Amino acid sequence: MEVEILSAQTSKSVGVLNSLAPTTSVRELKKRVHGLKKSLHPDRQALRLELKGRTLKEDESLKSLGLKSGSKLYVKDLGPQIGWKTVFLVEYAGPLLLYLCMYRRPWLFYGEGASSVPIHHAVHIAAGCWTLHYAKRLLETLFVHRFSHATMPIFNLFKNCSYYWLFTLYIAYHINHPLFTAPGSIQVYGSLTAFLLCELGNLSIHIALRNLRPPGTTVRKMPVATLNPFTSLFNLVSCPNYTYEFGSWLAFSVMTQCLPAGLFALAGMYQMTIWALGKHRAYKKEFLSYPRSRKAIVPFLL
Repeated sequence: MEVEILSAQTSKSVGVLNSLAPTTSVRELKKRVHGLKKSLHPDRQALRLELKGRTLKEDESLKSLGLKSGSKLYVKDLGPQIGWKTVFLVEYAGPLLLYLCMYRRPWLFYGEGASSVPIHHAVHIAAGCWTLHYAKRLLETLFVHRFSHATMPIFNLFKNCSYYWLFTLYIAYHINHPLFTAPGSIQVYGSLTAFLLCELGNLSIHIALRNLRPPGTTVRKMPVATLNPFTSLFNLVSCPNYTYEFGSWLAFSVMTQCLPAGLFALAGMYQMTIWALGKHRAYKKEFLSYPRSRKAIVPFLL
């Protein structure tokens, strides 16, 4: 079997792949296309049946796609790529270092007199929560997450870092300011308890999702609750990790009474809702027995 590869950008022929078996996967096709054009690394390719069709999954075969000898495929160059793990490590390390720098070196941002102003215990607690959250994210990136895609466009590195780093500076500047006014102890410690519970819940969901994907594969199984009580939120929503994530930042915002932190929580909730709705639709389409009573991110509502 032979298949002609056309450029999705120019519609010109990249070349013809010969001696293909019906069981040849899209993953193997990408390696062969790389052989035709060295600049098209497999991670840069998006193969499609039609010029503006869907991107083919790597485990799909020529037979499952209904391709015959003489068929054509379009390859789109996704541009320079960077590893998901690298992006996550950089975008999470920045907030951790920037916040701690402002917390430990206040005179650099507020003037020499800032270091002599007494620091409220709520400021110390906020720094501890911030450190815990981003240290957890870094460790999850290294030891928990299993990515379905190896790379993403390199532009995402700058976009993601801008979002996290700039919000960090905005939040840290207000909370660590010498004129910061802390809320009462009940509000601080009540919110701290909620923050820690949500962080533990978020970690529990990430571990449960990790266990659904065998190492080295892109297999996706239907997420269900485990013996861990924090995963029982799977009975109500498709993406409880996002639910817990928003809960953490909502609790942090109440604990610090910081408007920038609240804006960060709302911005994150908006983006996570978009992701959750997309995953929710994909789950219902992929798994025929998927519970219809589940919502995407907010129990009983959304």
